[in-house]
Amino acid sequence: MALIIDPDNLNQNTEIVFDTTNKTIELLTAGNLSSDGVTLKCVYSFCKEEWKNDTTLIKYPFPFTPITDEQFELKDGWNFKNDSTRYLIRTGGWAVVDTNGTTQEMWAGIITLGNLESGTQPYYCQTANTATNFQLTGEVNQAIKIFQNGGTDDRGTLKLFARKQGDKFAQASLDDIGVTGNMTYQVYRFPLATSSDLKIALGDATVSTTPYSDITITFHSTPISRTIGGVAYNFDIEVDGNGQSIEGIYETLQYRLRQGTDIDDGTGTEIGNVTRSLASFLGDTLKMEEGVFLTNFNANDTNNILHNPNGAAFDIAFPFTASLSLEFGSNLVNDSDAVYAVFFTNDDAGDNTGRDFGTNNAILVEDDTNTAISGSISGNSSLTFTYDYDGNVQRGNASAGVDAPITVIGIGLSTGQYVSATGTITRSTSNVVSLVSALERNYSNPV
Repeated sequence: MALIIDPDNLNQNTEIVFDTTNKTIELLTAGNLSSDGVTLKCVYSFCKEEWKNDTTLIKYPFPFTPITDEQFELKDGWNFKNDSTRYLIRTGGWAVVDTNGTTQEMWAGIITLGNLESGTQPYYCQTANTATNFQLTGEVNQAIKIFQNGGTDDRGTLKLFARKQGDKFAQASLDDIGVTGNMTYQVYRFPLATSSDLKIALGDATVSTTPYSDITITFHSTPISRTIGGVAYNFDIEVDGNGQSIEGIYETLQYRLRQGTDIDDGTGTEIGNVTRSLASFLGDTLKMEEGVFLTNFNANDTNNILHNPNGAAFDIAFPFTASLSLEFGSNLVNDSDAVYAVFFTNDDAGDNTGRDFGTNNAILVEDDTNTAISGSISGNSSLTFTYDYDGNVQRGNASAGVDAPITVIGIGLSTGQYVSATGTITRSTSNVVSLVSALERNYSNPV
């Protein structure tokens, strides 16, 4: 069945029942009325027709005062009989006013704009900071209570959420529709739309266990200072990614934000399904929400993370981290004594003080943790390192953010001869240098 907008589709004692003794109006899912509901304007119009034509009803005060097509007052002690009736009303908000003219209840009509993926269960959060499901899945058109005289007053806060596994999340608040101060008994329309999330691939069963369960989210009561590119910024939330990829971290965060439990690994309490978004993807770049800092992630993802510190006017990226892969030939791979080392070919782009490869002052290149790129090959056919392209000043301050000429050497004992190769570390994640050593036929170290 469809939403009823025509009072001709309503009938007394089938879809709608009037109790003049208790002054209640009841809606029943019978006849033409289904869970699709009926507009409040249609209920009002039907009541007018019945009060005009029914010789019994005309003896009683009329239940409604109309204010707009979507805003009404139930007056003179009239009220809807029960919540099942109220939840069938569409596109309307109302107040319940007693015989003394005192407002006893307020109900606001909530409508969402935009498509929600099939099977999405939208829900809302009021001042109690707990999640309450809307009556139906999919797009919302339902009234909710926002005020009870002598009871709960929820007129000042309302947040809507749509969070389904595998979909991009959506949420909206009063601020998003320009409402300041208290709500009233009218209809409010919120943008709320979801779509399939291509970055969700692991599934709940995976991200709820190790290593993803060891990812932590800490909410701080006072701002914390974290450094990006040598500049300190303030954040309120810190996510420790436990060394995982940004895709795995993101999916874990989305999983936590669907839980009705505390997700704060700090001393406070933050219920996941009513906590604000923490991150989103822009293409392949993970964008942290304002005030959220990500640490301890897979170093290969450094160039694909954006932060938005508290009060920042724009997103901030980490200094660019280049990638350097060393590939080794079989003679070095098979030599248990084989080692490698990466030197700057020269320091011409920096202070140009003659610290070139082949001199006593030659400089070993350091990775982005300030560790020299050298060591044992240990049977590896390749090794990959990260290089602080924007921040490395080993060759002098002028060399930051400048291509780095390098000389890579490899040497073994029993099978790998000495070999060197030159290359350049550019602003790229695909820098490669190959070391193919000739077979060692002359080395001897008799016991």
